[in-house]
Amino acid sequence: MDDTTLVSRFLRDGFVKLEGAVAPRVAADCARLLWRETGCDPDDPATWTQPVHWVPGLAQGPFAAAPNSPSLHRVYDLLVGAGRWEPRYSLGTFPLRFPHQEEPDDAGWHIEGSYLPEGESWYFTNLRSRGRALLMLFLFSEVGEEDAPTRIRVGSHLDVPKVLAEYGEEGASGLTLAPDLVAASDHRPLALATGAPGDVFLCHPFLVHAAQPHHGARPRFMAQPPLMPATPYELERADGAYSPVEIAIRRGLGQDTPLNQADQREPSGRG
Repeated sequence: MDDTTLVSRFLRDGFVKLEGAVAPRVAADCARLLWRETGCDPDDPATWTQPVHWVPGLAQGPFAAAPNSPSLHRVYDLLVGAGRWEPRYSLGTFPLRFPHQEEPDDAGWHIEGSYLPEGESWYFTNLRSRGRALLMLFLFSEVGEEDAPTRIRVGSHLDVPKVLAEYGEEGASGLTLAPDLVAASDHRPLALATGAPGDVFLCHPFLVHAAQPHHGARPRFMAQPPLMPATPYELERADGAYSPVEIAIRRGLGQDTPLNQADQREPSGRG
């Protein structure tokens, strides 16, 4: 996919899928290490006793390599802006979903929170997506339609800015936002984050998404870390050099911003 098509698709849908963005050996090493952390036997379903295994962040080499392929760095530059994101060397907490009769209780529609104000117990989000440049989904197993793929409301990133605008710079928690986000994006078509090990979905931070129960036969291994911003997103730039993430937020507010020459320049290949 050429750069213009990729950006246009991201602006329209709120996400792009990059097939094979993580090298096969790196993806396989990540899966092997995750199996070890679960204590389960990949060849013995009798050991798969929980619907979700939450594995904390891991620091082994493959987890540092996965988000740092040259192809991913290039697209980070394209969507967020060269010099506007922080390299990361881990993939955060892993929600590993297993086939199980018990239904998990974390399958509601939401956007990710990114910062925790003092005295609060739920993470907040604000209109400038403080603390999050992108939501990323890294697949480390085959994920088919029955394997609990993340559900995505296509284009819902354009519905969220007007909801968040009511809460100003302080923002609001996911608990507060959920009813309005669900209602605002209910008309959107559904997509599923299916794919092969090494595929990566790069998503607008305001994309409305949800988990779902696992009705397949093999566990789903995925990471969903944020790409962190190096500088805050800005919705009023004197030079007009908006990133595609910022353009989408402005469009959601009714401020149409065409792709200008600054937005179409070649990424610098940071990192």
